[in-house]
Amino acid sequence: MSELIREAFQQLYPEKVLKYSVSLKYSRKFKPYNANVKLRGNDLSFHLSKEWKKISKEIQIGLIQELLIKILKNKRKTINMELYNLFMKNVHLAVPKTKTDEVLEESFNRVNETYFNGMLDKPNLQWGNPSTSKLGSYEYGSDTITISTIFKSAQQELLDYVMYHEMLHKKFKFQNKNGRNLHHSNEFKKMEAKFENRDLIEKEISRLARKHRFGLRAILNF
Repeated sequence: MSELIREAFQQLYPEKVLKYSVSLKYSRKFKPYNANVKLRGNDLSFHLSKEWKKISKEIQIGLIQELLIKILKNKRKTINMELYNLFMKNVHLAVPKTKTDEVLEESFNRVNETYFNGMLDKPNLQWGNPSTSKLGSYEYGSDTITISTIFKSAQQELLDYVMYHEMLHKKFKFQNKNGRNLHHSNEFKKMEAKFENRDLIEKEISRLARKHRFGLRAILNF
């Protein structure tokens, strides 16, 4: 496993010698195609989700190189990194769609018809926890939109706006620039601004989040 890291490092930094003690482990604890890297003293450890085991060596090297430039704070670009980014932008096509919810599916369909001409393919849809900070998320590796449960009884347009934001992440994926992945590009922001009554809805969402935060505090202080 460590040979994969050494090869990734040498391709990325041909002028340098790898002075770190390295390790790579595949874990079942991660969501599909997630990974991380940790640097502690002289130990450089990589943890990849178990799904990466069946992916080609070239793409795994690209992933490791992406993690290397983040942890070592360098700006480099390789063909393998381009292969990795291309893989991540298209992995959703092969992901099984097994999770859905009637309320979330209705929201997805409304937003899809209004803002995407019905052309965005449906991802996995699920409720998360009652978070007031992370209102929604889109997971590339599992092609899953997750929405905070504070929207279960909220006004329809509030749920639809959060759904719209996460659908934009699915549409635009990310842009790789100077070794960084940008998830809110100018194109993303321009399209997000097209949501009807956006400013008013964002204020209502902030009010809803505050209401749930205060309600939680009251329960915890009981």
